Amino acid sequence: MLVVVGGLPGVGKTTIAAALARRTGANFVRIDAIETGIALASGSSSTVGASGYVVGHQVVRSMLVEGMDVIVDAVNPVAAARQGWIDLGVEFGVDVLTVEVVCSDVDLHRRRVESRSPNLPGHVMPTWEDVTRLSYEPWPEADIVVDSADVERDLVEVIASRLRRPGALG
Repeated sequence: MLVVVGGLPGVGKTTIAAALARRTGANFVRIDAIETGIALASGSSSTVGASGYVVGHQVVRSMLVEGMDVIVDAVNPVAAARQGWIDLGVEFGVDVLTVEVVCSDVDLHRRRVESRSPNLPGHVMPTWEDVTRLSYEPWPEADIVVDSADVERDLVEVIASRLRRPGALG
């Protein structure tokens, strides 16, 4: 299986995706880590553009070749970025579940963005201004949308329950 978790920076997608990977035993691929590695290797702190997704697709491809389950954590701001994951699923004949994480409480979202610290050496965290200026295309084709402002709900369980239903992916 391939689970793609996306959403704006600061909505909680990394927390949710990592917890889902731990719960399911799937491999966890974080595009932020790949992008940070590319930036560090190039000696630049600037945005690496599509390079992180290109490398991420190759990393996930190598895991799917070996029959591994994968959970990807990426902003996936545009349909083209999201389509690459779907194409990998088709290429390898694996089920793909797309999950968009949103935060309906703008104040909570802003507090999360402004209070975060990088947990990857060299990772440059986006500011609230960066998040609000990000070109993020609507994601109507997402299989599941979860709202991280709903702190009473176990969002990881919501996604995991979808994985356990026969024929429920893709």
